[in-house]
Amino acid sequence: MIEATGMCKGIENYSRHLTQKKEGETPFTLMDYFEAMHDDYLVIVDESHVSLSQFRGMYAGDRSRKEVLVEHGFRLPSALDNRPLMFDEYINKPPHFLFVSATPKELELELSSVVAEQVVRPTGLLDPIIEVIPSSYQVENLYDQMKPVVEKKEKVLITVLTKKMAEELTNYYNDLGLRVRYMHSDLDAIERNQIIRSLRLGEFDILVGINLLREGLDLPEVSLVAILDADKEGFLRSTTSLIQTSGRAARNVNGRVLMYANKITKSMQETIDISSKRREKQIAYNKKHNITPKTTLRELDKDLKVDDVSCI
Repeated sequence: MIEATGMCKGIENYSRHLTQKKEGETPFTLMDYFEAMHDDYLVIVDESHVSLSQFRGMYAGDRSRKEVLVEHGFRLPSALDNRPLMFDEYINKPPHFLFVSATPKELELELSSVVAEQVVRPTGLLDPIIEVIPSSYQVENLYDQMKPVVEKKEKVLITVLTKKMAEELTNYYNDLGLRVRYMHSDLDAIERNQIIRSLRLGEFDILVGINLLREGLDLPEVSLVAILDADKEGFLRSTTSLIQTSGRAARNVNGRVLMYANKITKSMQETIDISSKRREKQIAYNKKHNITPKTTLRELDKDLKVDDVSCI
């Protein structure tokens, strides 16, 4: 087709022919470039407790999708070789890895020859205080807890277990006069970016979410994180999830976490214990170096939405 027309739609699917790789052979990646240049290089994996699991699933997901396309004649069989690396191919290729996570899993620890724990913060900020409150009247109690926070122009994050509850809770608090919005996986990345910007700009005060209010959210304005139904054990209330969610209040000097629960689960206790130990270390560090904790400052992210097409 290239010889006849000078082009081939979807040429990236047939990279094996252009790179002279054999069927089933590991495809080229940027890491091969570093290797070819004889450079000693380092691969940094941020939020490794999530990233490595995602890397492990990439090959199977890609393969499953392309096998259907090949079977029905939409792709040539060689398209199967334009793929992500298998996990073993990926993890054994770079000479050095640096895994970064506040909640590393066993895999990272097993793969690491050196483990460094960075607990103290130069800002002097402590891990937030964690309070456990009975969940019988959690919605009403949280309303009373949020009002003084909002009056101080600080922000609140609330995590719930379902999309329906996120939407209903948002409507309920809005009807009571609070300024609330919700965020879940039905919203695309640009919509999520705009919601986070709006929260930081002060267009509303309380953000309700499910599993998106964890890693990667750096919001110094948030001083209160509320975890509803914290005693419902599962992925959303695991030790990793609770630590990551609680950490959203660690950028503000007034940071607090409210866990609504009628019993203290193993995950809750582990989160409380880890947070308490980190607080003790930070308090000792602050006293030794005469540091007064201050809320971090962070510039507002750029709006990803472009309304004027002439700007593109």
